Amino acid sequence: MDLTRLGRVLSIAGSDSGGGAGIQADIKTLTSLHVYATTAITSVTSQNTLGVNGIHDIPASFVEQQIKTVMSDIGTDSIKIGMLSSAEIIHAVANTLKQYYVDHIVVDPVMVSTSGSALLAPEAKQALIQELLPMSFILTPNVPEAETILDMETGSIQTVEDMVKAAKQIAELGPRYVLLKGGHLPITTNEVSQVIDVFYSSESGHYKEFVNEFVETTDSHGTGCTLSSAIAGELAKGVGVDLAVKNAINYVQMAIKQPFIKIGRGNGPINHFHNMKWSPYENQSLISAIKDRLPDNLWSDFIHHPFVQRIGDGTLPTECFIHYLKQDYLYLQQYARAASLAAYKSSTLEEIGANASIVVHIAKESQLHIEYCAQWGITKEEVLNTTESVFNSAYTRFVLDKGATGDLLDLKVAMSPCLLGYGEIGLHLFNDPATKREGNPYWKWICQYAADDYQEAVRTGIDELEKLASHSISTSETRFDEVVRTFEQATRLEIMFWEMGLNCN
Repeated sequence: MDLTRLGRVLSIAGSDSGGGAGIQADIKTLTSLHVYATTAITSVTSQNTLGVNGIHDIPASFVEQQIKTVMSDIGTDSIKIGMLSSAEIIHAVANTLKQYYVDHIVVDPVMVSTSGSALLAPEAKQALIQELLPMSFILTPNVPEAETILDMETGSIQTVEDMVKAAKQIAELGPRYVLLKGGHLPITTNEVSQVIDVFYSSESGHYKEFVNEFVETTDSHGTGCTLSSAIAGELAKGVGVDLAVKNAINYVQMAIKQPFIKIGRGNGPINHFHNMKWSPYENQSLISAIKDRLPDNLWSDFIHHPFVQRIGDGTLPTECFIHYLKQDYLYLQQYARAASLAAYKSSTLEEIGANASIVVHIAKESQLHIEYCAQWGITKEEVLNTTESVFNSAYTRFVLDKGATGDLLDLKVAMSPCLLGYGEIGLHLFNDPATKREGNPYWKWICQYAADDYQEAVRTGIDELEKLASHSISTSETRFDEVVRTFEQATRLEIMFWEMGLNCN
């Protein structure tokens, strides 16, 4: 989605309390097409999927005020006009729009809803024909509306040839283009039912047919509103007229083919969201979403483990900390290998450099481990000769295996509980009033992970994970579940690492 150039559409139409048509359908359609929708509401209807049982017209002067208010500030790239149920409102809309230069005006001559309810007062018909049709860039009548505009008997249009003839006659009333929709007139050829929409250009005198499968459905409410707003949306994005119409027809076709679970007991709405892909962790950061999926208290068990608590109050036995430091030094060697593997899997020099800097940071951290050990009379040689714990081996080989068999996201997620957890632990202990500072032999260790450079590394790691996830997870619930499982297992292994230190095994 390009936010540097956001198309704008002003929809001038009625409100549908059932949400399937009118302004509501327009906003849903335009939003799903990445277009900014503004509105001027002309009428408020009381309706549901069973039909319309009331219409309350907005005063024409207030309709005019809405249009002027939007245009004076936000402006628009195209306009969609839908339900205008009175001659007075039609006059107001037409006269107001004459004050602005908007070339792309798409008019859906709403006269009869998909459910068969009358939406346009008879006395408003001539006003619509005389005032709105001449300023229409594209007019989008269905077959019953075309018959009404041309004063034809119901059922006069029976064939594609009839549709072409009707489209030409309507074009003579002013619209530059007429898209005569064939949804009410499915054509059966070789036992296959099809919908044929006729798109006629008054400028060239030529027409084209858009042919699609006829979908038998009880959920088609709002198709006309959706189509016209989709055309306006495509035009607002700068798409050429032929392609705009084609794209809009395809959008509606897919919205019919991929319906919602049944909404209402009557003619339900089409699915305006069919083209929208939902993230499995909508409205959350990746890490927040992963933690929410973890078993209850698992992350807390890691962050507030007794080993951590006893570091905070300074009561952890020295031999436990020394054992932990020796194993952690060995762990960091493997963690550095994992970071090097991440550099190998990276695709840009910037990413390679970032992972190389992690290796450098680990080298500095491991030197602190040696210094800690030296304070208690443990030499570097003794650290290096330490036998690797089975808990250490299990954890580090899990991380490296994820890196070897998976992609960069798999590797980074396997490494992340260590990075994120130590950062969270460091800040918690550093800021906790209950943490012993004076005389705590582990205070320097706490400060190391609360330090600005480590916290910056945490922020960088989180940003990298978010970017990787946007590419590697996208809309896949399955892929997200895989990532959660990797994070969960790595967290369990971190807990076992604390257990190893606490039990000196």
